[in-house]
Amino acid sequence: MTISGGLRKRGPPEFILRCRLKARVPLTIPKGFPMTQHADHHLTRRGFFASTGAAALTVASSPASASVAAGSASDFKYEVTRTIDEWYTQLGEQSYAIMREGFTEARKSSPLWEETRAGTYHCKGCDLHNYDASFKVILDKGWVFFEHSQSDSVLTAIDGPVPEYGAMAEDAAFTEVHCRRCGSHLGHLLIIEGAMLHCINGASLDFKPEAA
Repeated sequence: MTISGGLRKRGPPEFILRCRLKARVPLTIPKGFPMTQHADHHLTRRGFFASTGAAALTVASSPASASVAAGSASDFKYEVTRTIDEWYTQLGEQSYAIMREGFTEARKSSPLWEETRAGTYHCKGCDLHNYDASFKVILDKGWVFFEHSQSDSVLTAIDGPVPEYGAMAEDAAFTEVHCRRCGSHLGHLLIIEGAMLHCINGASLDFKPEAA
């Protein structure tokens, strides 16, 4: 059974999600979270805030078992912080699952993947200008791709494999991308046809068209 965004409803309240490192890790559930409505549609959980190195790294190809374990960057202070309940209220079910729990949206579930207008792309969590349409690359793969992020707008971390990416994601570790200002998960760095691209979840972004 599906709900908005093509996401599948979850089962009983006391569920656990499959971590990308093939472990089983309890999901952080905000107060009032509609458990029977939460959905995954093959969404996956990343190692949330495993590190906050600002330099963009190439996509790793090591086995998932070699990936860095998830953990919080306790010494790094994000400019924008909220409680779990506040994040869920602001973002809604789908964007909360992606941005705060590290899931990956279903391909082509966001209309932004094929958006062609000039404009800017901002973090849905804090409105930071992360990407610009001038660096966007439209690929028939179902996510939002950019050649570059805006200066000083994103940080990176090590992540496990992402099944949504298909064969090239098998047992591989990836470089995760999150917002520099609020730490929300945006997507990953991928090498596609020899080019390093930012593969971003549309549900993590707000698009602001350029004024006519």
